[in-house]
Amino acid sequence: MGFADLLFQLEIPYNSDEAVHLAEQIMKYISEKAWDYSRELAKQRGAFPNFHHSLYAVQGGEPVRNATTTTIAPTGTISIIADCSSGIEPIFALSFVRNIMDRTKLIEVNPVFECLAKERGFYSQELMGLIARAGSIQKIKDIPEKIRKVFVTAFDVSPLWHLKIQAAFQKYTDNSVSKTINLPAEATVEEVRNIYLEAHRLGCKGITVYRYGSKSEQVLSLPGQKKEGSEEDSLYTSADAEYAGGCLTPGCNI
Repeated sequence: MGFADLLFQLEIPYNSDEAVHLAEQIMKYISEKAWDYSRELAKQRGAFPNFHHSLYAVQGGEPVRNATTTTIAPTGTISIIADCSSGIEPIFALSFVRNIMDRTKLIEVNPVFECLAKERGFYSQELMGLIARAGSIQKIKDIPEKIRKVFVTAFDVSPLWHLKIQAAFQKYTDNSVSKTINLPAEATVEEVRNIYLEAHRLGCKGITVYRYGSKSEQVLSLPGQKKEGSEEDSLYTSADAEYAGGCLTPGCNI
């Protein structure tokens, strides 16, 4: 988890070849170290029971303690505790209004973006409110173009780039990778079909899409969408108390 925040800090756009390359580097390193330790554990405790009938033995590899060592799971709640972006997802919104108990509303801003905005001198409460209203910074000309290219959100990233990032992590992950492609409400059946076919072509073991508005209850709502509450509520990107980032509904990217 925290991949989107890492890209923000390195000023690398999520939808770029540089981000894909970094994803591969990170996961390759994790995978190599995991298998190194699995081989060490095998020396101490023996290989896993079915090792001699496995692909590892057929290929003449050293005994390993584990049949698999890596997976990328959903980390919504954990990411709240860690105060970082969820899983390998792009963030859903840079600024939004969180609805908590007693109809209290808090404007939340991505901490990396907030820090950079203050350092570069374009931070203001008014701007954060404008971002929460817009749902994206791509059309806000008061923010430098370079910053807009880096701080992309889930809907700013095309399905193909979502898939390229997932495939980069999947390349060095033994089990499946949790990833959701957020689609607008007007997404078609053909678009969804093409996403699944491309995911298969790229070697992903699984993929989830979420079309905005396909469930009556969502933990996050975009500006202009009617939901329970005042007319003012529909003017902002707003989230329920349990919203963690990334996927729109609890468990939808499992």
